Amino acid sequence: MREYLLTLCVTAAVTYLLTGPVRKFAIAAGAMPEIRARDVHREPTPRLGGIAMFFGLCAGLLVASHLTNLNQVFDRSNEPRALLSGAAVIWLIGVLDDKFEIDALIKLGAQMIAAGVMVMQGLTILWLPIPSVGTVALTQWQGTLLTVALVVITINAVNFVDGLDGLAAGMVCIAAAAFFMYAYRIWYSYGIEAAAPATLFAAILMGMCVGFLPHNMHPARIFMGDSGSMLIGLVLAAGAISITGQVDPDNLFGGSERSTVHGMVPIYIPLLMPLTIIAIPAADLILAIVRRTWRGQSPFAADRGHLHHRLLEVGHSHSRAVLIMYFWSALIAFGALAYSVNSASMWIVLGVVFLSAIGLLLLLLPRFTPRAPRWAESFVPPRYRRRKVLPEAAQALATEDAQGGLPEEEPEHRAPVAVGVSGVNGATAVGPRSRTTR
Repeated sequence: MREYLLTLCVTAAVTYLLTGPVRKFAIAAGAMPEIRARDVHREPTPRLGGIAMFFGLCAGLLVASHLTNLNQVFDRSNEPRALLSGAAVIWLIGVLDDKFEIDALIKLGAQMIAAGVMVMQGLTILWLPIPSVGTVALTQWQGTLLTVALVVITINAVNFVDGLDGLAAGMVCIAAAAFFMYAYRIWYSYGIEAAAPATLFAAILMGMCVGFLPHNMHPARIFMGDSGSMLIGLVLAAGAISITGQVDPDNLFGGSERSTVHGMVPIYIPLLMPLTIIAIPAADLILAIVRRTWRGQSPFAADRGHLHHRLLEVGHSHSRAVLIMYFWSALIAFGALAYSVNSASMWIVLGVVFLSAIGLLLLLLPRFTPRAPRWAESFVPPRYRRRKVLPEAAQALATEDAQGGLPEEEPEHRAPVAVGVSGVNGATAVGPRSRTTR
């Protein structure tokens, strides 16, 4: 565990220290998109934060390869090299896209190429644990297609939630933490060496997100851009592919499949856990595709209908909307983790139900905003105070009632908002870029 913590700290430190210089480089290179009509930030913010995250990934892998216990992962498996190769491809395309606005089809092709590079080096799904069936071996073509599909879906799902400051990095960090605990338990508790690469990937992914978050929390000083969102999406997918397609569930306890299922339901969890860590981003992805297709738009057309946008429309502040998304991600990921430890415990189910009720209450909190009494208004935030009607406003209201209508006002003129480049801070990783202005 100490070596994992060291790897995590080194990755976080390198990412954190490099983000400042990368921000200056992004400003000098002109990688600062204009404010778009659907953006929630009010000032042009540099992107290219994925540069610092990629070098954090490289530093984490380098340190792990020289540690006593973790270097065995590099000796016995080619998956770390496969991850680095695929990450380099997707990172380069992301950097070029952040600066030069690459076409959507080129980005989609690059995502497939990155997945193919990992498959060629052995990071692929070999079998699937299917409920009530058992472990099903896949052919080479089936494993390749399924691996490529999972990588592309995860990359775009992570990119979809990159719409608020600190949202994508925080949610991926929470998912990686739950996934690390799951993979670490499989490796050390059951002695399955095939789970070691996934454990290392999760630790490095946590370090990348933790190191970048201080610069990306509201108000963000830098965005990760497509170079960062596609990168952490690929690392997240690589860990899920490794633990699902390389670890045979029948080896977790030994014996027959029936005794394995009764032991911890391991035949379900290896398939369920990778899905739970991207449950919120995947739900946002599916809803966006259905919503846009229903309207006759392209599935990759940017809009303000994402889950985080709806939280802002309900009345949540920027920070509270991010924390609510954190809460639901943690509830789903760690709920699945707790179920994998003891699937027969009713307390786990009751705890998840209770926390879900709290989550629903938090979602509806703006609808039930309390108002403080008059004597306590000076001690509470402004949003809890009753609005006071000034004498001028009261006189205007009286005049309005006497005339039976509203006084005419000059139309308000607002400066046009330039619509910048989609694909940053909430756009899809393969979405088209708009060059029009409003």
